[in-house]
Amino acid sequence: MAKRKRLSPAALTEAPPETKAALGWMGHGTRRPPIADVTGDAAEQSAFEEVAGELRRARTEGRMVLSLPLEDIDATHLVRDRVVLDAEEMAVLKDSLRARGQQTPIEVLDLGQGRYGLISGWRRLTALQALLQETEEDRFRTINALLRTPQDVGASYLAMVEENEIRADLSFYERARIAVQAARAGVFSDIHTAVQSLFSAARAPKRSKIMAFTHLVEKLDADLRFPAAIPEKVGLALVSALQTDKRFGARLTKALRAADPQHATAERKVLDAALKTRTATPPKPAEQILPGVTLEAGRGRITLSGVNVDATLEADLRRWLAAR
Repeated sequence: MAKRKRLSPAALTEAPPETKAALGWMGHGTRRPPIADVTGDAAEQSAFEEVAGELRRARTEGRMVLSLPLEDIDATHLVRDRVVLDAEEMAVLKDSLRARGQQTPIEVLDLGQGRYGLISGWRRLTALQALLQETEEDRFRTINALLRTPQDVGASYLAMVEENEIRADLSFYERARIAVQAARAGVFSDIHTAVQSLFSAARAPKRSKIMAFTHLVEKLDADLRFPAAIPEKVGLALVSALQTDKRFGARLTKALRAADPQHATAERKVLDAALKTRTATPPKPAEQILPGVTLEAGRGRITLSGVNVDATLEADLRRWLAAR
């Protein structure tokens, strides 16, 4: 009888059967193909660019709250020499900022070179400046702000004007300066449009006076230290002097710089003295253009007078004008 062959179990050290051909890439691991890595990187970059673009748009459109250093804010961009806030009102505002922080952002306009012009939020800015001076705490060194652009800032200017008209009783000079600054910033096409838009709720005579004060702002803003204290009557007299005496502005500027007034009363004395010594340009004499006919020309006006200004001359003038 033949012997049976004894079968032994396979050794544990033997290599596993070859399965690469049957199972392909996924047989021994989960590594992704290279194309998947490229696609994933592209998707991540696209998502990042989308988020970055949205952040840029939110910033420029005034939908993102910025944290700006207090020293970068020009508080006098629109309103200068504001009246001192009521002490009790300021104390309440400071207590609120100290306890809860700034709840409402201020609004600013980018002036370039890292500077921002204040549009609204003067009280909040003033209170934070006071807190920083009192405590020197880092949390009071910055202020939350919304960045406005000249294209959408008109409503913000109007809101600021309305707030100050109600709560701060702006002087004619301050109203005029707001209009001038708004026009210079490109918010309105010109100063006249700025006055009409920002003070549309005011009566026509009041808007006319504000418009008159804009001439004072344009000529003397750099040299007046306490313009908010200029009364209506004095301001209108200064405007009249500037318009009738070409050298008045230069003389007044020289007097203001020489006096170097340290308070509103001292500056007022300089203004009053200048008005007393002003020399108005004498009116241009009427010109005789025909025997018995004189002509006077002014802004938007021509006047003919004399013994020979009669119906015949009127008829001739009408025919001549019609033929032009």
